[in-house]
Amino acid sequence: MRRKEKADRIGEILDDLYPDPPIPLDHTDPYTLLVAVALSAQTTDKKVNQVTPPLFAVASTPELMVELGPERILELIREIGLAPTKARNLWTAASQILEAGGEVLPDWEMLESLAGVGHKTASVVMAQAFGVPAFPVDTHIHRLAWRWGLSDGSSVERTERDLKAVFPVDTWNRRHLQIIYFGREHCPALRHDAMVCPICSFAAVKGRIAEEAKRASVSRSRRASSRPKSA
Repeated sequence: MRRKEKADRIGEILDDLYPDPPIPLDHTDPYTLLVAVALSAQTTDKKVNQVTPPLFAVASTPELMVELGPERILELIREIGLAPTKARNLWTAASQILEAGGEVLPDWEMLESLAGVGHKTASVVMAQAFGVPAFPVDTHIHRLAWRWGLSDGSSVERTERDLKAVFPVDTWNRRHLQIIYFGREHCPALRHDAMVCPICSFAAVKGRIAEEAKRASVSRSRRASSRPKSA
């Protein structure tokens, strides 16, 4: 099966399973979405959604975030991974937004210039806050694109280019969300039965799931060997 044909079939399954996929991060506008996505790096969406309500209750705008200050921001997001760095970045980014006019705009250059905002975060905001076609690639998408043979897994940038090439542009903004949900609910990284998976059963490249299992085994062995031995 050619890559484009495989992508078309995958798209049909995803549209059937998730016709209108919700944005998993709670937010009310482009700025709060930007903050939530920035906080989600190396942290689950569930944890972000637990932390952001008290944060947004006192700092739902760039002005209020600047007034809050890095130390108070840190107190509110302490349970988030990399909290000290993220607190400083949130405060700096809010200051940058104020200097640029006070609003989050659908502007790639502006978004990617903000502290703590990379291309993936900017892509989520462009796609989900402003409806601009984009294909943010997170760990689920990068993993599944490789597993399904839609990309070679060499880099996130390559995965983004390859997925944009095989999926129609008018599907990008929902397709990336659909793949995330599918990865969480149907296609885990470990202990996955490809034969019963709605997509892997026809799309998975032979050997790649076995290679994933081998990598996971090596990783577990390394973690076990690094643990201090009991006396």
